[in-house]
Amino acid sequence: MEHVSHEFEPVWNKDSRVLVLGTFPSVKSRQQKFYYGHPQNRFWKVTAALLERGVPERIEEKKKLLLEGHIAVWDVIDSCDIEGSSDSSIRNVKANDIGGLLGKTSIQAVFANGDKAYQLYLKYCREQAGMDIIKLPSTSPANAAWSLERLTEAWRVMERFLQTESEYKVKEYGHGTNDDN
Repeated sequence: MEHVSHEFEPVWNKDSRVLVLGTFPSVKSRQQKFYYGHPQNRFWKVTAALLERGVPERIEEKKKLLLEGHIAVWDVIDSCDIEGSSDSSIRNVKANDIGGLLGKTSIQAVFANGDKAYQLYLKYCREQAGMDIIKLPSTSPANAAWSLERLTEAWRVMERFLQTESEYKVKEYGHGTNDDN
């Protein structure tokens, strides 16, 4: 077990509408110095599907996808003791300042990418951040019970926070367009 610190910044801008929180970067993500770096993690495929875009390959493309889609990404943990990428081994947690980030943005909802991120947020961040969190199924390759299609469908709960109210009504109820002509 080694003590590891988070080495890269959250992805966000003032127009971010949702925040997706993971636990702590995997070994692959720490090597790449960016979120969801394991090639089997389905985060980028799910996010691209939600935003109806192509799956990004390079870090700059990933940042662009997130920011244009009004999605902020960070992790609950700033530093911890961890064995490899094992969330179950996490000890001695120092949490990130989630509340500080929320105060700089237009974020309306916080989502946990998996149960461990959800539990850690409730334990270390909820009170300080002042915002509830919605648990989503993990995009991790360890969550093999969930197909890409099932994951994408579960993550669609995020869509209503990503759209303006008028966009949401048009998409949800079909009003505002007349495609029959």
